[in-house]
Amino acid sequence: MSKPNLLISECLCGVCCRYDGDHNRIECLEELKNVYNLVPVCPEVLGGLLTPRPPAERVGNRVLTRDGIDVTEQFKRGAALALAIAIEKNCRCALLKSKSPSCGYGELYDGTFTRTLVKGVGVTSELLLQHDIQIYTEKNVAALITQNSDD
Repeated sequence: MSKPNLLISECLCGVCCRYDGDHNRIECLEELKNVYNLVPVCPEVLGGLLTPRPPAERVGNRVLTRDGIDVTEQFKRGAALALAIAIEKNCRCALLKSKSPSCGYGELYDGTFTRTLVKGVGVTSELLLQHDIQIYTEKNVAALITQNSDD
């Protein structure tokens, strides 16, 4: 039986696409590859933002940089492209970067740039959820691995 496809944040795969030019490579990447075909995406880069770029946080339905520049349209464009890839590749689940204004799920930074967390989801997570794609983050990746390794 073939492995299912998993949409995954590129930064979790070790790609240096974070806002600060770094990555968030997860230790269990090889284990994930044994269970899933990984489909890496960075919605922020897909949306046209450069790496590195100014930090941004979600404020209601908008995404603003620390300097107050509205980057909502780039985030929406990237989310739409990530969704298109997920649909094309038949990804029923996504493993996304927690706390991100794009990929966050459950909690995000509050828009004050003080590292204060509030309940919420990122722009891409919100769109994927609207299309019945289940979201995981690096915080609950073990559940994602065991969910499919028993099949």
